[in-house]
Amino acid sequence: MMAHRNGGFSLLEVMCAILILGIALVGLTLGITTALSSSKESELQTTAALLAAGQMEIIRADGTLKDGVTEGDCGDDLPLYRWKQTTTSTSIAGLHEVEVVVENSNSGKAIYELRTLLFDPADPSLNKAKEKKDPKSKKKKGRKA
Repeated sequence: MMAHRNGGFSLLEVMCAILILGIALVGLTLGITTALSSSKESELQTTAALLAAGQMEIIRADGTLKDGVTEGDCGDDLPLYRWKQTTTSTSIAGLHEVEVVVENSNSGKAIYELRTLLFDPADPSLNKAKEKKDPKSKKKKGRKA
């Protein structure tokens, strides 16, 4: 007589298949979670970079640079961010180092930092340096003949 065998899966085979699928689903879930958090971090960095660049353009548009520290927030539209601007003079007359740091409002952790050198032609120390260099450059009073 021939042995008759049923054509189904055994309990052990089904349990192994479920285990493999479970491990695959956990890996897939972790991968998706990591991708979403990386995307959010990238959004924070990009927004902070744009805010810092915008603040730097506002400084350039003002035309005059004053040494010191200025702080501000980004209003109700972006409550997660605040910025701090530091302006310091350099050894060269009229040249200032400007640093803008964008921080997380909740934690105070710096998200993005932008530094540059800006020249201020209206700097009073620059005019004094010119006068010391060329004392004959003072204007003469009176009319030209």
